[in-house]
Amino acid sequence: MWALGDYHRFALATVWQLGPVLVEACHITPGQRVLDVAAGTGNVAIRAAKAGARVVACDLTPSHFEAGRHAAATEGVEIEWREADAEALPFADGDFDVVTSCFGAMFAPDHQAVARELVRVCRPAGVIGLLSFTADGISGEFFKLLGEYAPPPPAGALPPVLWGQEAHVRELLGDHLASIEMTRRTYVETAASAHEYCDLFRKAFGPLVAIRGALAGDPERLAALDRGFETFVARSNRAASPDRVEIPYDYLQVIGRKPARTS
Repeated sequence: MWALGDYHRFALATVWQLGPVLVEACHITPGQRVLDVAAGTGNVAIRAAKAGARVVACDLTPSHFEAGRHAAATEGVEIEWREADAEALPFADGDFDVVTSCFGAMFAPDHQAVARELVRVCRPAGVIGLLSFTADGISGEFFKLLGEYAPPPPAGALPPVLWGQEAHVRELLGDHLASIEMTRRTYVETAASAHEYCDLFRKAFGPLVAIRGALAGDPERLAALDRGFETFVARSNRAASPDRVEIPYDYLQVIGRKPARTS
């Protein structure tokens, strides 16, 4: 699903602005070893490398790596790219000073497995930093719309937006961290027009490309999805000018620190 469309084009137009936010929130500094999980094309990883960290970017979709390597080279940084499943990371216990994921690991179906792996590969006293969409507000409306037309998820899969609920995050991570700070925040996606914004999603956002492809044999439902998305964009737009799109999406920022190893 995530290999469809053009993820790098999509990320640059939407969530790319949040890489520096997570790097700053995690206080990433030169010399630290950082793992970015479900890294996409390097939104966080590139910014961590620019901060002087030694960075590994891992993702289940290695087709993202070519664009990521090009983006990293353009910024003058080097990153190690590894194919990896967030539910079973191929790294040693305590291998990283900081472990991050920006709207990435939340999409893995087994939340407990992801939480276990994030904690496992983070060193004692290390930091885990996550950004996840919320289940309510405009973010929740968007994922609810997609869910109405998407194929059923795998058996046992939990909704990704649960990672945007504080109680769920505390249940997953609270017992494994010495401290955890959660802050609800908002970022704004923009476009020159509603047509441009809708076109970006239809052509570049892998999940929507996949859903629309699955509906190719059902033109009525495909048309209904397209109308629903256009209505969502019009209803969510907060721009003062009707010729511009500004849509605010809520997300939960989680910054946790593992306990130091005790003697």
